[in-house]
Amino acid sequence: MTRVKRGSIANRKRERVLAQTKGFRWRRKTNERAAKEALVHAWAHSFRGRKQRKRDSRSLWQVKINAAARENNTNYSKLIAALKKNNIGLNRKMLADLAENNPQIFKRVMSFAQ
Repeated sequence: MTRVKRGSIANRKRERVLAQTKGFRWRRKTNERAAKEALVHAWAHSFRGRKQRKRDSRSLWQVKINAAARENNTNYSKLIAALKKNNIGLNRKMLADLAENNPQIFKRVMSFAQ
């Protein structure tokens, strides 16, 4: 019988876990048990963060649109209601971009809405 060497798969798993914790601080990047624990939490935070980023972006767009709308003597809710009523299909991301970078075009969009 020949001797069977073990551990190549375990070593690969260990190296993969430690590679994913590169950049973590203290024992969390070198100790396998701490690294696994840190990864579980990091993945949970990143999953939640991907959802949070969408919410944060939308609220930022709303603030930009509201600021530009108030400069033109209306507010966010009245502007959005007017856009829906007149079937103007610009989304909030585009409206916020127009409000920030092209105020003249935003003003024209507002005049079409009202």
